[in-house]
Amino acid sequence: MTPFEAYLTSLREIRSSGEAVDETSYYSALETFFNEIGKRLKPKVRCVSQLKNRGVGSPDLGFFTDEQLKTKRGEQKPLPQMPARGVVEIKSTADDAWLTADSEQVSRYWGKYRQVLVTNYRDFVFVGQDLTGNPIKLETYRLAESESEFWTAVHQPKKADARHGEMFVEFAKRAMLHAAPLAAPEDVAWFLASYARDALARIGLHELPALASVRKALEEALGLTFEGEKGEHFFRSTLVQTLFYGVFSAWVLWSKQHQPPSKERFDWAQTSRILRVPVLRKLFHEVADPGQLEALNLSEILDWTASVLNRVDRANFFTKFQEGHAVQYFYEPFLQAFDPELRKQLGVWYTPPEIVQYMVARVDTVLREELNLPDGLADKNVYVLDPCCGTGSFLVEALRCIHKTLKDRGADALIAADLKEAAKNRVFGFEILPAPFVVSHLQLGLLLQDLGAPLAEKANERIGVYLTNALTGWEPPKEPKKRLLFAELEEERDAAEHVKRNTPILVILGNPPYNGFAGVSPEEEAGLLEPYKAGLKAWGITKNYLDDLYVRFFRIAERRIAEKTGKGVVCFISNHSFVGDPRTLFFDNTYCSTSTSFG
Repeated sequence: MTPFEAYLTSLREIRSSGEAVDETSYYSALETFFNEIGKRLKPKVRCVSQLKNRGVGSPDLGFFTDEQLKTKRGEQKPLPQMPARGVVEIKSTADDAWLTADSEQVSRYWGKYRQVLVTNYRDFVFVGQDLTGNPIKLETYRLAESESEFWTAVHQPKKADARHGEMFVEFAKRAMLHAAPLAAPEDVAWFLASYARDALARIGLHELPALASVRKALEEALGLTFEGEKGEHFFRSTLVQTLFYGVFSAWVLWSKQHQPPSKERFDWAQTSRILRVPVLRKLFHEVADPGQLEALNLSEILDWTASVLNRVDRANFFTKFQEGHAVQYFYEPFLQAFDPELRKQLGVWYTPPEIVQYMVARVDTVLREELNLPDGLADKNVYVLDPCCGTGSFLVEALRCIHKTLKDRGADALIAADLKEAAKNRVFGFEILPAPFVVSHLQLGLLLQDLGAPLAEKANERIGVYLTNALTGWEPPKEPKKRLLFAELEEERDAAEHVKRNTPILVILGNPPYNGFAGVSPEEEAGLLEPYKAGLKAWGITKNYLDDLYVRFFRIAERRIAEKTGKGVVCFISNHSFVGDPRTLFFDNTYCSTSTSFG
């Protein structure tokens, strides 16, 4: 039984006694619900009922952190302390929670505790403070339009749980965590993921005919079809990621121009104007159209998201955000919290920076010592591709390596120009998910800025990371090229295909996604793995296992280097089956290959 289902069941049982008092008899159900949610938070939050009167009256419940409730050694009597996460004022189901939120009683509580969650068991109004210290209704949640509808829902807990359970639990978590300091990238990621889950649940309640053009354009641009339940989920998840990482990206860029002590507030409506990458700007504009947002009921969620971003301790956040590989630490918790199934399906896993550094250094060494290129990755004839670049960690390290070589050469006056040229025209990345696509652009843009080679906004400069399906588009189409609905997506597709078909890639590296049950390859990939499958039946080996995603990426790399460029380096992290199974792959010796395997 879920926490929300248990909450409704408890209310029903209490009411069924026939002896319940309208307001106070149901306190225990709500207290139990909050405690069930609170024990899963970090830090844990404990709900305590019937607080003492501290001069403004006695709130019904208070939220305390786990640390507050620990008894210190030798302590005879605990010292009184304020509930760190605010208080709760409860009224009967017949009362109007909105009117109560505006009452003198709640005003007194707010003056003392600064956060008050007002509820009549069916409506929840969260009153906090804005950046100027004034009271504001931060978020609301409604379980039923009327008292009668609510009690009907209470007697159908499973049905109500399917409709509200996930979203209401997210609301409760945010209310209990709202007062927590907000500076760590992973904490900001959690809030964004929480709002994103709420948004995903909301659009799950609607048909999306108005976004049919976006759907068709993405399908054609990425060379895939959003079919069946998984395809529909992927499409809707893509829309939500586009919204939230579009807003996040715009906030980062906006923050660079409005550094403390600036008192200006970020407005998510500025996003489409701030975003620099044309394809991302177009996707955000289409999805964030005011009519679309109102129909999907997402405007208020984006308002709440902007409110959270506006209370981030930006000085501390950006210090941590730009240190080493903190960007990955930001994205990974987001996708794990937002859509863990999609993360597993697409094989999105964090690569430790030490591994990334080793692999890039190994490639640089091979280029110098085995392919006779003294400048390694910094050589202007070396073209690099990460076909599944995620948040860009391998590309960042490759550019760092290039920067070090340029600096060691002593050509200080040319370092910035050469580094930017490499980022734009020699070091490429492909990514199919909008969220890591955005983060990779952010991370590489910040790196170039830190290394003295910032991209010129007015010149529309961009790095060579493209939103594309890395497993398709390598061969010219047999039929005339399709024109896409959006020029920006068409330009993105054409630029990615130019890299695939015309650029003499010398290095392919990265951490390909792996999923042993990825299914049969799509139509364009139908013959991709046939060279690996030939003769396996006679050996008694099940060839379907070769459809694992990472094997497809190895075949793409082998074909690109061995069969087209003729020489080069492939440096991939592989599934442990690469070195442990009888279907181990063997590569042609006309090029260098290095694989790091982790089970």
